[in-house]
Amino acid sequence: MKEGVLSVVGIGPGAAAHATPAAIEAIEKADLVVGYRTYIALVRHLLAGKEVVQTGMTEEIGRARAAVERARAGARVAVVSSGDAGVYGMAGLVFEVLRELGWKRGDAPRLEIVPGMTALNSCAARVGAPLVHDHCSISLSDLLTPWPVIERRLEAAASADFVIGLYNPASGRRTRQIVEAQRIIRRHRAGETPVALVKSAYREGERVVLSTLDGFLDYEIGMLTTVLVGSSSSSVFEGYMVTARGYANKYGLADGEARVGQRPGRSLVVEGALDEEREGRNGTRG
Repeated sequence: MKEGVLSVVGIGPGAAAHATPAAIEAIEKADLVVGYRTYIALVRHLLAGKEVVQTGMTEEIGRARAAVERARAGARVAVVSSGDAGVYGMAGLVFEVLRELGWKRGDAPRLEIVPGMTALNSCAARVGAPLVHDHCSISLSDLLTPWPVIERRLEAAASADFVIGLYNPASGRRTRQIVEAQRIIRRHRAGETPVALVKSAYREGERVVLSTLDGFLDYEIGMLTTVLVGSSSSSVFEGYMVTARGYANKYGLADGEARVGQRPGRSLVVEGALDEEREGRNGTRG
């Protein structure tokens, strides 16, 4: 019996131009392609002559088990996820099924994870450069994660001044979560903080809105929307959302020279910070 291969493939945002050559190759080599029906439709042009298993939302376990079982039997199987399969995608569930079955490295099937462009990356590119400094992503779906856990994560990310990418912000039955998220983040951010709403980046039906923390709930938000909430370093420039990396804190942008008191290749000097550090080392604080 030939060796089975299980490829867990991130297909990117959905446009053919943004799928990696490795992802395309994994799908083209597969005997069987498994995925959520919306994602199967995005790679339909690669599926001629292949067996396809496609199911609806909430049927992920069945897809993962079918893929693993067929690959164990010797088939080349590609499990597809939009974005990156390891970011809110199928890769984690595939590992859970393999663990349950007692699979070990070196056992059949041979496993490969093929990365793809995440929704956070593709949506950010559509609105400018919002992720240039520290950022995080949080899913607002409480179908698998208790809402109090999500609340704690929102609170921590907002208080730490991360740019926040919100996945799964709302659906037909889930509408309060995005309202609660705004309320939590608003405690730590100014109302004019830029917020971008990107629906179906690089796909048919794409919609991009640039708003503010106070105003973004006035727009349509659904499961295909990714919400990007800026930090205190984010601003709007010529219709783009941009987060400053901090170069202007250390260098003059006109000449590239270090500002007074700063040294290239050394830690940023912040007024008062060195005195506080010395006090802490000498035991004089408090």
